[in-house]
Amino acid sequence: METSPGSRMKELVDLLNRASRAYYAQDEEIMSNFEYDRLYDELVALEKSTGVVLADSPTVNVGYEAVDELPKERHEKPMLSLDKTKSREELQSWLNGHTGLLSWKLDGLTVVLTYENGQLAKAVTRGNGEVGEVITANARVFKNIPLSIPFKGRLILRGEAIIRYSDFEKINEELEEEAVREGNPQDVRYKNPRNLCSGSVRQLNNAVTAKRQVRFYAFSLVSAEGEDFGNSRLAQFRFLAEQGFDVVEHYLVEEDTIQERISYFEKKIAHDESRGGKIYDIPSDGLVLLLEDIAYGESLGSTAKFPRNAIAFKWQDETRETILREVEWSASRTGLINPVAIFDPVELEGTTVRRASVHNVSIVRQLKLGIGDTIRVYKANMIIPQIAENLTGSDTLQIPEACPVCGGKTQIRAENDAEALFCMNPSCPAKKLKAFSLFVSRSAMNIEGLSEMTLEKFIAEGFIHEFADIYRLSDHKEKIVQLEGFGEKSYEKLSEAVEASRRTTPRRLLTAVGIPGIGASGARLICAHFDNDLEKICQASPEELGEIDGIGPVLAKNFSEWFTEEENADMFRRLVSEVEITRQDPSTTSLTAQAGGAEDGNAEASAAAAAISGKTFVVTGSVYHFANRNELKEYIENFGGTVAGSVSKKTDYLINNDAASASSKNKKAAALGIPVITEEEFMAMCKARP
Repeated sequence: METSPGSRMKELVDLLNRASRAYYAQDEEIMSNFEYDRLYDELVALEKSTGVVLADSPTVNVGYEAVDELPKERHEKPMLSLDKTKSREELQSWLNGHTGLLSWKLDGLTVVLTYENGQLAKAVTRGNGEVGEVITANARVFKNIPLSIPFKGRLILRGEAIIRYSDFEKINEELEEEAVREGNPQDVRYKNPRNLCSGSVRQLNNAVTAKRQVRFYAFSLVSAEGEDFGNSRLAQFRFLAEQGFDVVEHYLVEEDTIQERISYFEKKIAHDESRGGKIYDIPSDGLVLLLEDIAYGESLGSTAKFPRNAIAFKWQDETRETILREVEWSASRTGLINPVAIFDPVELEGTTVRRASVHNVSIVRQLKLGIGDTIRVYKANMIIPQIAENLTGSDTLQIPEACPVCGGKTQIRAENDAEALFCMNPSCPAKKLKAFSLFVSRSAMNIEGLSEMTLEKFIAEGFIHEFADIYRLSDHKEKIVQLEGFGEKSYEKLSEAVEASRRTTPRRLLTAVGIPGIGASGARLICAHFDNDLEKICQASPEELGEIDGIGPVLAKNFSEWFTEEENADMFRRLVSEVEITRQDPSTTSLTAQAGGAEDGNAEASAAAAAISGKTFVVTGSVYHFANRNELKEYIENFGGTVAGSVSKKTDYLINNDAASASSKNKKAAALGIPVITEEEFMAMCKARP
C-alpha cells in the first residue's frame, strides 16, 4: 500500500526529531549526516508540494530545549539557523552583485558571550535559538578565550566552541583508560569532536571542561556599545581580533572571486600542508557566506527560520558505488564490538577508500546491509568515510553471537535510541589492551613501534592473545604488511624492535607482566633480593618476599599468589621461552657510552648505587641529558632510589635544571632545607659525566 504524503511527512518529522534529539541533547548518533540531510530535503519538498507544515517539523523548529541541569536564559536576539545550499553556482548567484564575507562553518557548539567593563560577564549556549544554557564558569576555562578585553563598553558576540581533531583523539584515549580502570563495560568513546565538545561545554563541573581542550572561534558580533564599524562586517571581525579573540578564518569575495576562494577552503579541509599533509585540525562542516554591507543585509529581514543576510554552503558529497565484501567486527578495550564495512576500493576526495565505520548495530539495521550489496559511500565533511545508502538492501548480515577475538558470548545493548554490540567475556584479550601496552612500554620490555593503536589492531586481527605472541608476529607477516598504515618497511622496523627486546632482565620481565602493585621499583627490589635468580623469584613465598625492605605484606601476597595461579604461571613460562634473560639491565649503562666507554660501566654502576640507593628524589622541569623525565626516574630506581611526585620531609634531593626557579617545588625545598641540584650535578654524583 502506497504511503500518503501526509503519513510520510509525519514519519519524517518523527525520525528527524529523534535523530536531532539524540545528536544535540544526548550526544548520540543514530543516523549519518548524509542520511539526515537526505531525509530533511525530502521533508522540505513534501511541505512545498502539499503546502502543509506540521507544528513540530524540524524545518520550522530550531534546535531543542536546553537540558535541565544548567540554568536557562533567553537570548537578547533570537538565533536563527541558516538556509543552506550545496551548489557553488547558487552560492555565487546569491551574492547578486554584492560583496560577501566567506568563512568556515565550524562544527561545534554555538556560544554567546557577553562582556561588561572589559570582563567576561556571561556565556550562554545556543539552546533552541531563543533560550540557552548558562555556562559562564565553563567558558572561563576554554583554552583561548579572553577573560579581559580592552573594550570597556557592553559587548555581545557569537562564536563556536570546538575541540580540535588532534585533541579529540587524545581525550578519547584518556576516557577509555579511565573506563577500563573503573571496570565500565560501556563504550565511552565519542563518535566525533562535535559530540565531545557538546558534552564538555555543558558540564556541571568546569574542572572537567578544563581538561577537554575546548577552544572558541568568534564568527559574529551582535553588538558593541558606542562603536561605529562603518557599515562593514569585515571591520567587526577586525575589531574582535583586536580584542584578543580567535576569529574564524574569513575572506572578502565577489561573484567573480568566490569560486576560487571555495576551492581554497576545499583543499585546506582535505589537505593542510602546514600540518605535514594532515587533515585540517579544526572540525568544519561547510562554509558561511555573509553580506559585507551590514545595513543592506539587515534590511532584507528574515523568514520564520532563516536570516536573509547569510547562507550556509555544505560540501557536495562526492559519492561512489561499490560492493560490500565483508563487515569486520572489531572488539575494543571497553568490550564494544564495532562494525567496519570492507568494500571494493574507490577513489574519494583524492584518496583510495576501502573501509568505513558503520558505528553501531542500529545503523547496520537501518542500512539493511548484506554481503554483496551495492552500496554508495562518501566522506563526511570530506574526511571520514561512511556509507551513504545501500542500493540493494538485502538485510542479510548476521550480527555475530560470538566475539571475534575471544569467542565469548556477545550481547546487544540499547542506550539513547542506539543499539551496540558488546563482548561479555571479562577475560577477552581485547579488554586487556592496557596490559599489553604496559608490556611494551619503555620501563618494561621497551618495544618501540607497538603503540596502543597498533596493539588494538593486532588484537582485533587475532595476532596477539598473550604476551608471548608478540614474539611470534613473524607468523603473521603477510597479513601485517597488508594492514592500513603498514608496509614492508614498517614491519621490518617493528620486527627489529621486537627482536632487540628479547634480551632482557628479570626486573623488566616482572615489570612487564603487570603483577598487581608491582611496578619497576618493586620488581627491582625483589630481583636484587634474590640476586636476579628468576626461578627463586617465581617460587618465593609471601614470608620470603615480606622480608624485603619496601615490599609490604599486601604486595608480597599479590606477587606470590600471581605465580601460584596456574594460568599465570603457564603464560609466564611461555613468555620466558621466547626471551633471553640477562642480569645486566641495559638502562644502567645507558650513560656509560656518553661518559666514555663501556669499560667504565662497573665504576659508574658502583658510584651510582652509592649516590642513589636508599634516597628519595623529586624531578621537575625539563631534562637535557636524559631522553625525558621517565628515563631519569628509571635510572634512579635501577640503582635503588625512589622518585616521589612532591617535595616532603622525606625528600633527599630536588632535581631541577632551573635551580633558581621560584616554582612551588623549589620554594618548598628551600623551606625544608632540601638541596636543589641540576641534572649535571646529579650526574656528577653518579660519576656519569655528560
